[in-house]
Amino acid sequence: SIISGFFGKYIGDRNSEIVTSALVSISALLSIFVLYQVIVNQYEENIVIATWINSGSLDVNWSMLIDPLSAVMLVVVTSVSSLVHIYSIGYMSHDPHKPRFMAYLSLFTFAMLMLVTSDNFIQLFFGWEGVGLCSYLLIGFWHHKESAVEASLKAFLVNRVGDFGFLLGIAVLLMFFGTLDYVETFALANQVNGQTIFGDISVITVICLLLFIGAMGKSAQVPLHVWLPGSMEGPTPISALIHAATMVTAGIFMVSRMSTIFELSDVALTVVMLVGAITAIFMGLLGIVQNDIKRVVAYSTLSQLGYMTVALGVSAYSVAIFHLMTHAFFKALLF
Repeated sequence: SIISGFFGKYIGDRNSEIVTSALVSISALLSIFVLYQVIVNQYEENIVIATWINSGSLDVNWSMLIDPLSAVMLVVVTSVSSLVHIYSIGYMSHDPHKPRFMAYLSLFTFAMLMLVTSDNFIQLFFGWEGVGLCSYLLIGFWHHKESAVEASLKAFLVNRVGDFGFLLGIAVLLMFFGTLDYVETFALANQVNGQTIFGDISVITVICLLLFIGAMGKSAQVPLHVWLPGSMEGPTPISALIHAATMVTAGIFMVSRMSTIFELSDVALTVVMLVGAITAIFMGLLGIVQNDIKRVVAYSTLSQLGYMTVALGVSAYSVAIFHLMTHAFFKALLF
């Protein structure tokens, strides 16, 4: 992203496309190797790259957490992204701003990889905001079209609403757990389970619901679904990358990652299931009456995400992730 973004005008359009596509493709091959290691040799590792925040009792690392969940997500993100990069070379061949476009694509992939490999909530949030920013830049890429600018603003603002809940969830979590590290948080979950906040509401339920509001924004669940159909104003490869394969699955990934905490709150799981069910049925119905092919596929994506959310709500996390993986590929192909 840096090479194409900052030095695109010096190395030329074609070289920008080759560099970004080649490097993302190498990442894709490496992630398939990682998945193979995870499946065959049960490889699990938390590779700490650097210490990021060290303040009082709060230690936040910049890390690569490799386990079955993140290995699957790595393959989904890098493989779909590399195909989109390569496809974009042809699709955007008449566009004057190719290096900028490729830079945004690569930056998006980077943010998504940071999101899925984090071992703490701060790095997760960094990736979370990164994909939100890149979706804004990419949806509004053709900024001479008024509809594209409006759609990108809408996506950004609706995601802000969800992210506000997500940030509050992280804040409450830090307040009661005293740590933002996944492993430590999950270990303390049973101790915190009995505690209450706002009188007699379970802390775990509040945390889960606030985190899920973030997931509703990113994964476009009712009522924060309104940005996704409009965001089809961006170039088609963007629709394939953001709205089919990677960004919209961030919420599903996050709830799966937090399954240890969600399992302790029946209320939260019920809410997750109901929101998913409402999304699945109504978005499917709305898709029937659309007359623009990209919007039909967009509503279909919303409906599929509803199914994944229902699976999360009934504690079938592996089913949700399985559907996430298959959906990423067939929806990208549809676009």
